[in-house]
Amino acid sequence: MYELKVVTKFAAAHQLTMVGSKCENMHGHNWKIEVHVRGEMTDEAGVLVDFGIIKKHVRDIMSMLDHKYLNELEYFQQTQPSSENIAFFVATELQKKIDNPTVSVSRVTAWESDDAGATYIV
Repeated sequence: MYELKVVTKFAAAHQLTMVGSKCENMHGHNWKIEVHVRGEMTDEAGVLVDFGIIKKHVRDIMSMLDHKYLNELEYFQQTQPSSENIAFFVATELQKKIDNPTVSVSRVTAWESDDAGATYIV
C-alpha cells in the first residue's frame, strides 16, 4: 500500500454555534490542510498518481474555501464549519474528483492553528 500526502493552506472566517466559547464570535484562521491518498498499485512509471493531478484537485477545492465566510457556503449551511467538518468536506470533494478507481482519499487533516487540528479518516 502506498500513501501520498499533499499540503496546502487557505484563509477564511467562520462562526461556530453551541460551543459556549469565544468561537461563537466570527473569527478567522489560516488553515493548513493535509490530504492523503492511497492505493496498492503503481503505474508503469512507478507512481501511484501524479502529484500534479492531486495538487490541481486540491487547489480547486481550496478556491471554494479561500477568503470566504464559510458559514455562507451552501455546504456549511447544513453543518457547522468546524475543523472536523472542513476535513470531511475536503475529503469528500477530493474523492469526487479522483477518477482512478485504484486511488482513494485515506485521510484529511485541517489544522486551524499550529497546535490544533482535526483529522477525518476515511
